[in-house]
Amino acid sequence: MRASLSLATWVLFLTCASCASHRPVPKPPPVAPGEAFTLPSAILQETRRINVYVPPRSAQEDAGRYPVLYMPDGGLAEDFPHVAETVDAAIRAGQLRQVFVVGIENTERRRDMTGPTEVAEDRAIAPRVGGSAAFRRFLREELMPEVRRRYPVTDETAIIGESLAGLFIVETFFLEPELFGTFIALSPSLWWNGEELVRKAGERLQARPELRGGLYLASADEDNIVPAAARLAETLRASAPAGLRWRYEPRPDLRHDNIYRSLAPRVLRQWLPLGPSPVAP
Repeated sequence: MRASLSLATWVLFLTCASCASHRPVPKPPPVAPGEAFTLPSAILQETRRINVYVPPRSAQEDAGRYPVLYMPDGGLAEDFPHVAETVDAAIRAGQLRQVFVVGIENTERRRDMTGPTEVAEDRAIAPRVGGSAAFRRFLREELMPEVRRRYPVTDETAIIGESLAGLFIVETFFLEPELFGTFIALSPSLWWNGEELVRKAGERLQARPELRGGLYLASADEDNIVPAAARLAETLRASAPAGLRWRYEPRPDLRHDNIYRSLAPRVLRQWLPLGPSPVAP
């Protein structure tokens, strides 16, 4: 099922019956060109809504086939609109090559974005946690093949997300780095499971000397994330394979609730266009 992301999406911003007729009707915010479809998932045992930004088509670049930027928190009431509009503006300004943006709308965010944990406080944040392996399998076996079936895409892929989605991205980088060519994690919740991803980063990097692609990390003014992110950066300096392009950017001038919107316009321009995934998914 496919639906257009038209101005009707923003109907809640329009005037209501109680508004006086002489009052001006507020203009709805702009929506980048796109569409949506639903995807029944046997892995997750639920149907997921997928929002897609469709770039301006050009036959001059790679025979009209383009990379894909995937994003958790990809609902219309989540981060999809501002990321799609950022990408669209950069493409139209000639600052970015054409790229599809695929947003995955949440159902149980804390289930999908977290791995297993032995910390009781972690398990208390939601009725179900620890489902990241299943969500990653959903991406690999169901969503990405469906995107390749529906759209003219290349094997170049990236993923962007913040907070728990950033945690999922860092976990995926270490556990299944072949799934994406570029990983962008903003304020990743590295405190999860006693900072397991940070503690095991060195041995995992050393086990993959062939690792390539890109990894961008950023943190805001956050006591529970900054120290772990800084330690992860130190491990990357000591152990990152030569073929890995990476950067850690501490931003104490930003907050957890504004780092995504603040950094995405610049970071996407700098880290896209994408490199090919080490192994096409």
